[in-house]
Amino acid sequence: MIKKARLDDIMEEVEKEEEEAASLSVVSWKAGVNDGCCRIGPSDSLLPGLVDDVALNCLAFACTSDYASLLFINKRFHKLIKSGYLYGLRKQLGIVEHWVYLVCDPRGWEAFDPMKKKWMALPKIPCDECFNHADKESLAVGSELLVFGRELFDFAIWKYSLVFRSWMKCEGMNHPRCLFGSGSLGSIAVIAGGSDKNGHVLKSAELYDSTTGRWEMLPSMHSPRRLCSGFFMDGKFYVIGGMSSPTVSLTCGEEFDLETRKWRKIEGMYPNVNRAAQAPPLVAVVDNQLYAVEYLTNMVKKYDKLKNTWDVLGRLPVRADLSNGWGLAFKACGNELLVVGGQRGPEGENVVLNSWCPKSGVNNGTLDWKVLAEKQHVGVFVYNCAVLGC
Repeated sequence: MIKKARLDDIMEEVEKEEEEAASLSVVSWKAGVNDGCCRIGPSDSLLPGLVDDVALNCLAFACTSDYASLLFINKRFHKLIKSGYLYGLRKQLGIVEHWVYLVCDPRGWEAFDPMKKKWMALPKIPCDECFNHADKESLAVGSELLVFGRELFDFAIWKYSLVFRSWMKCEGMNHPRCLFGSGSLGSIAVIAGGSDKNGHVLKSAELYDSTTGRWEMLPSMHSPRRLCSGFFMDGKFYVIGGMSSPTVSLTCGEEFDLETRKWRKIEGMYPNVNRAAQAPPLVAVVDNQLYAVEYLTNMVKKYDKLKNTWDVLGRLPVRADLSNGWGLAFKACGNELLVVGGQRGPEGENVVLNSWCPKSGVNNGTLDWKVLAEKQHVGVFVYNCAVLGC
């Protein structure tokens, strides 16, 4: 049996946090001490007739998409959901659901549940008009979706909390930036490089901890770079591609060791030359293996860590060459690769979600892509996309 925090302490903390973080009004209630005894009153137990430890395990296995409905079980469960405790318990039990969050039209963010094949519209970001219409970048970390953009006078970060199901302002970086490389590992994320508001190319890096909502400066990379991509692999953070100036492309990569807090330069890690008009490298890591898309050929490649080379696997299910890699998402979704891109057909312009599991192998140079979902009449351009596993 996994050791659990006392529920009365959790419920007491959430009442304080809700006022600050989500301005939620929750009915006052005193949580009972979990002494292992069944509760009699319907509002005294999480699930009537079950001790709390058993009820918690049952609720942890429920789909997160059902949490909104389960809030009405009783007041105590309502507070439990709002505390975020169940998401931590799910992690301990190894229960993970991957949701795809994307923006493919001006109406805002939507989430797709691959398990239930269900779409959900997120609330509108309560931002100013400048942020609403400016270019944005996104990153999933912990139980949060971070959206980076520019407001009227400076950069800003908004975060959607899966716990509170609402948007709130995120603490700004120490060195605000855009066009950076980023990746997440559990509850932390690392952001490196990019450009500041004056257009200067940066080599600094920062770590974000979603449990505290705070940013921490890290040692700087060897080279400044923008329009780069970042990812975690084998517990280390990497940055590849990008440009150090409008005319100088970088083929080297850099590896950051979280334990030694040092960067290591890897020559020739990304031999594809980036140009100013091209999107940052489209990369994804599945089972600690790195995959990338080559824009000009629409081919998927796999990185050989030992040889520091790339092997061609097969073709994408959509075209990346039409817009130099822009408007296309290439992500890891559990043990599968996910490609989200536009498709024109007789009934209009749609966005299609395709997936392929590398464990299924390559069949005569062909990847067995499967259609997960199709979003109709939303154009063919994917502005932002992130996969959140919780």
